[in-house]
Amino acid sequence: MRLPLLTSLLLVAGSVHLQAQHNVVWFDQPTSLKGQQCWWGGHPEKYNKANKPVRAGDSAVNSDHEWEYRSLPLGNGSIGCNVMGSVATERYTLNEKTLWRGGPNTAKGAADYWNQNKQSAHVLKDIRQAFADGDWDKAAQLTTQNFNSTVPYEATGEPQFRFGSFTTMGELTLATNISEQGISHYRRALSVDSAYATVSFTAANGVSYKRQTFVSYPANVMVVRLTADKPGQQHFVLNYAPNPVSEGHFTGDGQNGQMCYVARLDNNQMQYVVRIKVVTKNGTTHYNNGQLVVDGADEAVIYLTADTDYAPNYNPDFGDAKAYVGVNPVQTTERWMSKAVKRGYDKLFAEHYKDYASLFNRVHFTLAEGTDAQQHKPTNERLADYRKGVADPQLETLYYQYGRYLLIASSRPGNLPANLQGMWHNNVDGPWRVDYHNNINLQMNYWPALPTNLTECTEPLTNFIRLLEKPGERTAQAYWGARGWAAGISANIFGFTAPLEGADMSWNYNPMAASWLATHLWDYYDYTRDAKFLRRTAYPLMKGCALFCEDFLWQKPGTDTLTAAPSTSPEHGPIDEGTTFTHAVIREILEDCIAAANVLGTDQAEVARWQKILQHLAPYKIGRYGQLMEWSRDIDDPNDEHRHVNHLFGLHPGHTISPLTTPALANAARVVLEHRGDGATGWSMGWKLNQWARLHDGNHSYILYGNLLKNGTADNLWDIHPPFQIDGNFGGTAGVTEMLLQSHAGCLDLLPSLPDAWPEGSISGLRARGNFGVSLSWAGGQLKQAVITSGSGGMCHLRYGSHTLDLPTHKGRSYTITLSQGKLVWR
Repeated sequence: MRLPLLTSLLLVAGSVHLQAQHNVVWFDQPTSLKGQQCWWGGHPEKYNKANKPVRAGDSAVNSDHEWEYRSLPLGNGSIGCNVMGSVATERYTLNEKTLWRGGPNTAKGAADYWNQNKQSAHVLKDIRQAFADGDWDKAAQLTTQNFNSTVPYEATGEPQFRFGSFTTMGELTLATNISEQGISHYRRALSVDSAYATVSFTAANGVSYKRQTFVSYPANVMVVRLTADKPGQQHFVLNYAPNPVSEGHFTGDGQNGQMCYVARLDNNQMQYVVRIKVVTKNGTTHYNNGQLVVDGADEAVIYLTADTDYAPNYNPDFGDAKAYVGVNPVQTTERWMSKAVKRGYDKLFAEHYKDYASLFNRVHFTLAEGTDAQQHKPTNERLADYRKGVADPQLETLYYQYGRYLLIASSRPGNLPANLQGMWHNNVDGPWRVDYHNNINLQMNYWPALPTNLTECTEPLTNFIRLLEKPGERTAQAYWGARGWAAGISANIFGFTAPLEGADMSWNYNPMAASWLATHLWDYYDYTRDAKFLRRTAYPLMKGCALFCEDFLWQKPGTDTLTAAPSTSPEHGPIDEGTTFTHAVIREILEDCIAAANVLGTDQAEVARWQKILQHLAPYKIGRYGQLMEWSRDIDDPNDEHRHVNHLFGLHPGHTISPLTTPALANAARVVLEHRGDGATGWSMGWKLNQWARLHDGNHSYILYGNLLKNGTADNLWDIHPPFQIDGNFGGTAGVTEMLLQSHAGCLDLLPSLPDAWPEGSISGLRARGNFGVSLSWAGGQLKQAVITSGSGGMCHLRYGSHTLDLPTHKGRSYTITLSQGKLVWR
């Protein structure tokens, strides 16, 4: 039965309200305007056209603490905003994910930009001879001198700033005539279930105000509705403050309540457009020198859309400065705005909710009910209580679902993947350029995507990997004389694959970045069994990484052992003749490529070579403390609590170490985690949570999850490195999923790391390798029921504790699994 639109909207609104009682992030105090336009550092008078804040934000401390800890992020993968929730002047920070400095259109042109690789392959023989001679210092010195690049990482490192940075799209403010004094019933809330934010309060004169905001993926528009419980109360001046390292102009039409800002970044002339329209009920609107002024309206709806001229290029002409230009943002924003305004707020919200809920509502996660008092406390107070040891299972499920929310909001088809901060930033520059870090951070962003049923959200990552392939072929050839392709630690949106200028090889040298990324392509196939994707997209990219690994490996003189020389353990320790991390990634990509080639029935000669390489690849080693060794020499320090645990890659996210298949190595990995401790930066605790889960230690996994919330989480539930770094959110969500379901070791392992703190609960809608859907419930700390849905048919190997079951399945059918008389049974 098709319901009338109004009835449908009422039902939608009701469901949003009911669900959001549990899945909501909220505050009961407004923010200030202290951090407004923070790029000026509080002193705009110090800057002019000849002296702009090109490095503003390049710090480990965000100058706007309220933005980092108290704002509410919204996004659709392209347009992002943060709702600040001030009273007298509402403030939104704005982002468009393709708005980047850097690239081939910087001041010295394409030839200068692509001159990013040193020609260093000829030095490899000398480095390897130094290792063979036992002269490790010489090997390190040669690597340091030859395996960086001439491209600085900082905006002031060179005038043209080739690498670039993700940068703000500016700020939107609504200056009202509402007094800050005497405010009551204040609430600023983000509904994680429906991806919309509400700011509400009652002013001293008794008028109650509400500001509702969402960012629509179907319409590509940000929408704000301002209402009050009395007519004629909407008086405000809308002001847009653009990116301060750009030049542009405003046009406006007060009669139609619209204005447009068209600009180009100074650094690379990237064009961006911000288009705004205000539609009111009653009252007046006029345009005044870059501002829209609304007076006496009963209601106002603000529509904002934005775009840049950036277009991805998977086969760039290295002589074309405009290789990544291909969109007319004036036209795209005009089209989006016209369609959005015609639909109006109610229809746009209905479409937005339908689209968002179709993804978010795939997974439901419940634990024990919290108390009524907890439900009525703002999130920051609940988090403060949790840090003191107060149990709050629903805060734990909220954090889990918040990770899924952030991924949906920051990674949708048609735009770039989630960056170091998802897609949210409030300044010109930012920590680590707010870039794409390929030595765990970008990969961690996508750990929860497939198991938590957000397959569509991985498309931007796949396309980003494609973006790196052709430039990466030049990098592989320049540094290693290798076939295939490679990438460095940091990437931008213009195909940058070289290392950076820095001489510290512990972080700047990582030949395995591309290969690690490529393992995500096999994972996509393994979860979906999409053979067309494997054949057309995944396998060619994976094969290129396997060929690179073939050519990179070195056979040590006098042995048949293949080792990765030179290599590092990212961000930790010395240059080595073969680190455990590097070998683990090589092992993973080769095994993935062998499996892919066998599925496709192709490249059997390559398969034979790859299998032979695996037989001779330097094996894992256990050191004098019983630890899995990080380097080729037994130099691990049991008192070292470094945040990176690279040598446990095979445990997680890889699959070559497991208590089920390699118990001795799993025990050695446990020793490493015990040495490293249960603290660290936010993202590091997220990684260790996943690793403890893979060791089937539910209680220790829970310790890490608790520490992540207590010590690595801001009041708005953003992960804190510090500073804000979103990968920890995604690592936390992925880690909880690993506690409840694993599928990397050849079976569907049910509740492998269930902690004592969660004696009962349920989770539905998870996905597992083999294209299986999995829903679980448990009571008394024991499996109650599992429902397995087969997406492709075939044998499903199930495991619960010491119990196993081989389940023949048919495509499209569901099977209920229970434990009966000490055995797993199905019906």
